[in-house]
Amino acid sequence: MAGISNDDIQNFLSNLERRASSSVTPFSEFPMPWFGLDIGGTLTKLVYFEPTDDKGNFETEEELLSDRMIQRYLTTNKAYGDSGVRDEHLELQNVTINNRIGTIHFIRFPTNQMPTFITLVKEKEFTLMSSTVCATGGGAIKYAKDAESELNMQLLKSDELESLIKGIELIASVNNEECYYYDYPLDNERCRKVSWKWSKGCCSSECTDHSQATDDGLQYPYIVVNIGSGVSVMAVYGQHDFKRISGSSIGGGFFQGLCCLLCGCDSFEEAVMLASHGNNRNIDKLVKDIYGRAYDNVGLPEDTVAASFGKICSNEARENATREDLAHSALVTTTNNIGSVALNAANHCKIDRIVFVGNFLRVNPIAARLLSKAMDFWSQGTKKALFLQHEGYFGAVGCLDKLVAVTEMRKKQREGLSSSSSASSD
Repeated sequence: MAGISNDDIQNFLSNLERRASSSVTPFSEFPMPWFGLDIGGTLTKLVYFEPTDDKGNFETEEELLSDRMIQRYLTTNKAYGDSGVRDEHLELQNVTINNRIGTIHFIRFPTNQMPTFITLVKEKEFTLMSSTVCATGGGAIKYAKDAESELNMQLLKSDELESLIKGIELIASVNNEECYYYDYPLDNERCRKVSWKWSKGCCSSECTDHSQATDDGLQYPYIVVNIGSGVSVMAVYGQHDFKRISGSSIGGGFFQGLCCLLCGCDSFEEAVMLASHGNNRNIDKLVKDIYGRAYDNVGLPEDTVAASFGKICSNEARENATREDLAHSALVTTTNNIGSVALNAANHCKIDRIVFVGNFLRVNPIAARLLSKAMDFWSQGTKKALFLQHEGYFGAVGCLDKLVAVTEMRKKQREGLSSSSSASSD
């Protein structure tokens, strides 16, 4: 870390401790490192905005040293402890936030490791560098007391859905390749990811008129299907105009729980791996198993699932069922349900663009491909399932926006107090 010695760091920490305990200048008034935290039911997501522009823009020497110390730890490691991971391939460079140019880093760890995370933050003395972290998700409430008592740090709660939408819109505005869909999703030879531009006025496989295309990037309205432990469906009509319209308890938690029970899986990643090598047709009862062919009168192809897990009702069938086939059936059941819920919500709101996000899609391309197939089936080929590269990080990114707003508000309050004090002196 060029230009900063160990003595500089120790002096910096001592100075912060002194100022933090001062009744004259509370540390919460200093500019803070910009973090966003989304503490979900299964996974916690942390984003860090690292300024890369002229370091002379730092308001204080403390901010400069603080930034470099955090940068050294976070950006020179790809793993933290036993379970923390930095997704280096997702990092976004040259992003402007609050008139600063920098890089957004993306880090994740299991939520059940939150106590370990709190201990790590305390040991690294990061608590001396930031008095407030903006957080969302259920864990922002569940772990608030521990974080505030152990770290003397405030967890500023941000609305979960508001953070999600803000995060999507921020990243979509700076990453032209954020959105994509699958062509021929279940054809292993022809399947390919295709970039989709938000500026196109519609998202339908039958739409060829792009006269609505603009240069503004994100277009309204659109449906967001957030797949985490459960599923939430939002209709977004504008930057500040959105609402939750539907949801389902059959999401990532259901899939993982079912695989733990049926396949003895110890992790989400193991469940996905098993599913990728299985065949649900050995487990699910198809239309052709009932009718001997397609049910043309109602438009059901012969390979349509008629009854999930319908073939394992006998002891013999259960004995012959493989872990891989069971996991694949669990995944097909989950994605078919999500696709149906999403399309019903989109049809109800008369919206074409349907975007799927959430950590259920992380390291899980088979789920995205199955969702693509489900959307094609339920919409009779009129709509495509859209996906975003940063999947489950949008809530944490949305917290950055909230934190910047709070920082600016505090700055204005300090300036107002300073002006009032000067006027009183005069």
